[in-house]
Amino acid sequence: MLIEQYQRPLYQTIRRMVITHDDTDEILQLTFIKAWKGLEKFRQEASLGTWLYRIAVHVSLDFLAKKKRIAITSDIPDRISQSMDVSFSGTEIQRKLIEAMQSLPDKQRAVFNMRYFDEMTYESMAVITGTSIGALKASYHLSVKKIEEFLKQD
Repeated sequence: MLIEQYQRPLYQTIRRMVITHDDTDEILQLTFIKAWKGLEKFRQEASLGTWLYRIAVHVSLDFLAKKKRIAITSDIPDRISQSMDVSFSGTEIQRKLIEAMQSLPDKQRAVFNMRYFDEMTYESMAVITGTSIGALKASYHLSVKKIEEFLKQD
């Protein structure tokens, strides 16, 4: 029941961070395994969904750090096009947005995803990331500016 309810939104959040389907599936599985193993530690201070997002974001950031996928490199467009699934049917602007998001540092990308795509409040994001609301607002503002600059380059 837990998986049925949260699998799709968590998949979308993770996918925007790591891009490839295989990596997303791996992280999603790890997220649910960690949640299952840590269920007795769930203190209900936040909603179950917020707790799962927190696990997913942290597992994603750990995964990216281990894979050394820091996105500030010159081969981002090549990496994006190589890692896109054949089934991806996005427009050119969607592809550019993905490239722009991949150019962000991992934590800024996570903040941008949660605020822009998942429409989370800063309060929920603070619970998920363990970061102050002020820092999250600044991070989101910086990520938006960086994405705007990236999109203006062409």
